[in-house]
Amino acid sequence: MTSPTLPKRRRPARGLLVTLIALIALVGIFFAVDAGLRGYAQNRVASEIDAGLPAGVTGDVDVAIGGASVIVQYLTGSFERVELTAPALSVNDVPASVSVVATGVPTDTTQPIGHVDGTVDLDQAALNALLQIALAEADADPAARDAEFELGTNEITYTGELSVFGLPIGYQATATPSVTADSLVLTPTDAQVTSGAGSLDVSRLVELALGTQPISLCVAEYLPQGVTLTDVQTTAERARITLESSTLTLTEQSLTTLGSCSTA
Repeated sequence: MTSPTLPKRRRPARGLLVTLIALIALVGIFFAVDAGLRGYAQNRVASEIDAGLPAGVTGDVDVAIGGASVIVQYLTGSFERVELTAPALSVNDVPASVSVVATGVPTDTTQPIGHVDGTVDLDQAALNALLQIALAEADADPAARDAEFELGTNEITYTGELSVFGLPIGYQATATPSVTADSLVLTPTDAQVTSGAGSLDVSRLVELALGTQPISLCVAEYLPQGVTLTDVQTTAERARITLESSTLTLTEQSLTTLGSCSTA
């Protein structure tokens, strides 16, 4: 007599393989959606920043959202890291390259960002333009206002011409750059006559050329309120000002309310 045929058992490995394939597909779909949302979020933030730039500021801002899944970050209420770059920003027709890194960026825009670090790069022409504006507003000595500023390694050189007892005297002076919380400060350190001095006593040339007080360029009036300057470094190619904030929010009011400098 023929033995009855036993039913075939399903292979456990086959079921496990199907499950793994399904999980891999779901993970792939998740990351595909997440990548799409990341791109959408970056473009949306960039558009809102471009639309909310203060008056007199123009240029395109690129946004990169770092960290893990954008979906997970959004659900937790905070983005780990957001980078903003604007290599060709213009502030009142003065060109600047700006880079900002924000960490702990809340999805609730009324809450302050955890921390913001940024750099502003100015080339020699841009720095000259800003310094001339600052000197004119401060009613500085005409000799200083007419000076040409040249960048160097952690120093700035002034060249110009003074009138002493009716005689034109060419000079070259050097200043060291530094910052306060709101301003770029140039402190004169040395000066020398380049032409026309003759036998005149030029021991007070620094005071005549640059004044007895350092030249102060208010930078806060170009930045959102609550952003402070932390350092400045110069090379022959550019002046780099670094800044930070722990109070900035992403509201339109916060981004368009600019700072001011003390008059003391």
